[in-house]
Amino acid sequence: MQLITDYQNEFLSFLKEHIQKREPKNLYDPIQYILNVGGKRLRPVLTMLSTDIFGKDYHQALYAALAVEIFHNFSLVHDDIMDEAPLRRGQPTVHTKWNLNTGILSGDAMLILAYQYFERYEPIIFRQLAEIFSKTALEVCEGQQYDVDFEKEKQVSTSQYLKMITYKTAVLVGAALKMGAIIAETSEENKQKIYDFGIALGIAYQLQDDYLDTFGDNTFGKKIGGDILQNKKTLLYLNTLEKGSSEEKEALMRLYKFPIENEKEKIAKVTQLFISTGSDLFLRSEVENYTLKAFSILDTLEISEQKKEILKEFGKSLMNRNI
Repeated sequence: MQLITDYQNEFLSFLKEHIQKREPKNLYDPIQYILNVGGKRLRPVLTMLSTDIFGKDYHQALYAALAVEIFHNFSLVHDDIMDEAPLRRGQPTVHTKWNLNTGILSGDAMLILAYQYFERYEPIIFRQLAEIFSKTALEVCEGQQYDVDFEKEKQVSTSQYLKMITYKTAVLVGAALKMGAIIAETSEENKQKIYDFGIALGIAYQLQDDYLDTFGDNTFGKKIGGDILQNKKTLLYLNTLEKGSSEEKEALMRLYKFPIENEKEKIAKVTQLFISTGSDLFLRSEVENYTLKAFSILDTLEISEQKKEILKEFGKSLMNRNI
């Protein structure tokens, strides 16, 4: 979509203009690094797009978009530390390239920087942006804690997993869209609906991410099979336990419970269990279901059909992505 590409290019120019070298280097260089190693810029684009769709100049959303992108990357820096992840977007993670303490401190600084960019708005807008941002930031932390807890839990339900990814991923997508609506000063009903649209889209996005973690290729930018090696109880895992035979369930639980020296062997065996139980197809269908749910919310928005189509095309591109 050319419009989305235009937003991405404009945002990147804005980011480079405002994220410049500062002292001390060991605090700010990692921030520059993580913000410049790629990424789809999904969330800032959504903030700009939402402002535009509700009738305001999207340039007014650039500072909020920058805040959203910085916060998102802050959460990735800390997530990578917790997951001991070596790669992010195909490049060394911050704590790998520098060290653990630098990753923690630079991440903290990013959170503060994100808040500072909201100060560019008038008081009434600033207050609304700060409210949704604070609520979202806390929910993202809650989602991350659920994710950590689930690794040790013997049983996790599908509803628990969906709540976790809603908090960890989807709420920031919803907030990014709602921030654009706030800046555009649209109705409270539109603000809520565009937020709900973002929640459904964010869940679909994370489920697609889960799928690609196992069934993606080298273009994905993360280590394939990382969730399996970390014993993450994704929807693939949960559906295999629900739909698999007693032998398949036992094999999966054994592979997740006991250490295995050969990582490739573990990934291969677990992946085959996901396929043999049809869990891969189930996950793909859930990605589609949540995308269609987002579209049904979109149909109730008080915007033109042309603008609805822009958002639908964006949603379809996320559903069919391979990176």
